[in-house]
Formats: sequence, structure tokens, C-alpha cells
Amino acid sequence: MIELSAEQMAASMGAEIVSRGSGGFPARAEIDSRQIEGGELFFGLTGGQSDGGEHAAGAITSGAWGAVVTPSRATELADSGVFVFASEDPLLSLQILARAWRRELGATVIGITGSVGKTSVKDITRAVLPGKVHASAENFNTEIGLPLTILEAPAGTETLVLEMAMRGAGQIAELAMIAEPDIGVITNVGPVHVELLGSIEAVAAAKAELIKGLKPGGAMIVPVEAGYLEPHLEGVPGLIRFGEDGDVRVVEIVVSEGLTRSRIATLQGEQDFEFPFAEPHNILNAQAAIAAGVAAGFTPAELASRTGSIAFSRFRNEHIDLGDRGLIINDCYNANPLSMRAALEYLSQLDRERKIAVLGLMAELGPDEVRFHEEIGQLARELGIEVISVGDLARSYGPDLKAGDPDEAARLLEERLGPDVAVLVKGSRAAGLERVAELITTAEGSAA
Repeated sequence: MIELSAEQMAASMGAEIVSRGSGGFPARAEIDSRQIEGGELFFGLTGGQSDGGEHAAGAITSGAWGAVVTPSRATELADSGVFVFASEDPLLSLQILARAWRRELGATVIGITGSVGKTSVKDITRAVLPGKVHASAENFNTEIGLPLTILEAPAGTETLVLEMAMRGAGQIAELAMIAEPDIGVITNVGPVHVELLGSIEAVAAAKAELIKGLKPGGAMIVPVEAGYLEPHLEGVPGLIRFGEDGDVRVVEIVVSEGLTRSRIATLQGEQDFEFPFAEPHNILNAQAAIAAGVAAGFTPAELASRTGSIAFSRFRNEHIDLGDRGLIINDCYNANPLSMRAALEYLSQLDRERKIAVLGLMAELGPDEVRFHEEIGQLARELGIEVISVGDLARSYGPDLKAGDPDEAARLLEERLGPDVAVLVKGSRAAGLERVAELITTAEGSAA
């Protein structure tokens, strides 16, 4: 519930009220008229040749509390019987309204970005923080998704955990302007979006926009090995490092049967944690989340008591046990050289005799994309992992088997499944590899 009056909303959005409704508050913001269930504030976003305001009347018919549209569209809705706001730029109004609600909530805001691991850090942070926590869902991490997330936060929210995506210079700065984070987390910087930004140094500079976007007195959390980010950290106050020899680090660790028991040192002393996962990269992600929790004022003991509720977003490191047909690790949400390397190394450590990786392309790597794929293929061979490539660019892995599409990859994989097999399915979203796991698990159901 966005508990701001119509006048407060209009003032914050720079919009004019052209129609009044029956009062109350909108439940949340929505940009898709098909998702209206009743009580939402619909934003008719414009862009290119499209005008979302065309769907405002349908949204109102479906029960929207009100609509924010361009002035010409607002005139058409003047007699609609709901609140209608006229805005020259509905997207900007969405963003500024989100900032106004963020300020009204007074919640602690944690902004998380990075080339790899930001969603997992977000998931872990959301789970371990006590109190009323609201966090980004799935991929609600853009200039549209982030304000929608904020405007979905209920009154009384104490902590907002916001994932921040970056595809170009200035985008993290834009998201920080909306969210005004108290705590920033940069998980790492790697060769992701190089095609768009030109170099890893430019990627680091774009991620570092979060540092400048912190509220005064905020805390900045970065890895010990910051790499290309390091030049941007000089003189940054409130800096907290995580990882080996960092302010937050693992002191002792035991991994057994998919669980990790570890003693972790923090700025508030050492604490025992038990995590429902065993991947080394997620242990590192957990350290970033713990650093954020401590920076937000919670004790390590409070954080440790909540690790049992950790659950990762869909398509991220999903373990699917097929019984006597093997184990599928469905990690097909995205891929880049850093995450691919970590996933293959984890696969190699599993207690299964045969290891297979179904790999799609890694997108947006720029002119060196073939080399990056070749290096990952070489790593797979060194680790003794059989590779099934999917698509043209993925042939650069030097695979054992080549599939033209996910359906063919699923057929090839099905022939190789067995009780001693562990399979990694990973690639950028453009590869569509979620289809592989879907076909394999459906086949299991049919066989039953």
C-alpha cells in the first residue's frame, strides 16, 4: 500500500490530477495492464513507438486505483471515476514517486550490484535479515523494475534489499538516485557487458557509480580482491571488505552433504553459521550478505539464526535430483566467464563419477568473445567435464558434442543420464537453456 495522498503523489511526480477517485491508497504500481488485479496505480510508460497509455482504460476497467499517463491520454480519461495523473514523462514520475515512498518508509536501503552473484547475494541478504524486509523479485533490477519494487514495499518495511542491474554508463547512478541506498554492495567486476561498454575498466567505473550514490555516512561493501574496482576505492569511507583476509571472512569451514558449517569473523566478532548450500561461490556471496547485515546494525548471531530460510531465485543453482537418472544443476539464468568458471569448478567437486556440462553462449563479451569461450572449454577439459554445446557461438568451447538448440541438447543429454552423473546446465538467457531442464524433468515424469 502506497500510503501517500493523491496530492502528495502528484507533487512528488510533477503531475497534475485531472480526475479524482473515491480515495484510499493504491496497493502498488503496475506497468502491465494484464497484471491488474484491483487497486493498482497504473503507469502508461512511453518509449519508441509504443505508448502504454493506450492500455490505461483497460487497466481502469480491470480495477486499477488510478493511472499516470501523458496529458493527452489523461484528457481521454477525465471522466473515468478514478484518480488520473497527467505527466509529461510517466517513467520519470514512476521513479520519483518510488523515491518519495522510500523516504516515507524511512527503511534502511541496501543496494547490490556486481558482474556476478548480485542476485544470490540479494537472496541471502533478504533471508538472513531480521524484521520486515522487502526485496527485489526475480529480475526487478532496472530503471523500471527497481521503482516497482520500492512501490510494492508495505508500510512498516524496515529494510529494502534492492538488486541493481547495469547495461551502460550512468544506469547505476540512476538507480541510486531513486533508491538512495544507505549500504552498497559490489560483489565483483568482470568481463560482463564489455560489448556495450568497451572494456572491463569501463564496467568497473559503471559499477563504482554506486559508491557516489550512497547516502552520507553509508557503508560500502566490496571484495578483498577488488581487481578493476580498486582504483575507485581510494579514500572511500565506511569501506568493508569480504573474503579471505577481509573484515568479513571464513575462519573455519566444513562442507558435507550439501550443507556448509562455518565460523565467520566479522567486525562484531566471530559467529558459527550453517548454510543450506555447498558451492564455494555462494559461501563468498554469504560473506557479502553478512557484511551487509552487520553494516545494517544486526548482530552476527541474529543473522546466523535465519540461514535456514535461504532460497535462491528460479534458474539459479537449482539442484534437481532425478534419482537413478542423475543430478541436474539448473543454473541457466545467465552466464559470463566468472560465473561459468565457478559453476564448472563446483561441478567438478561433486561426488559423482561422470560430469557433464550443457553450455550455451556467454553473451555481450565484445570482440574477445571467442577467446572467452575457448578458455572456458579448456577449463572444462582440465576438470574432466564432458561438454555439450548449444548454439553456434557455444561451439567455441570445443565441445564433445554439439547441439543446434535446447531440444537437441536435451535428447543428447537424456542418452547419457545415469545414477553416477551430475549435469550442469548453464548459459546466458539468450540461449534458452531452461528448456533443457524442463524437457529432462518432464521425461522423468513420463517415465514414472
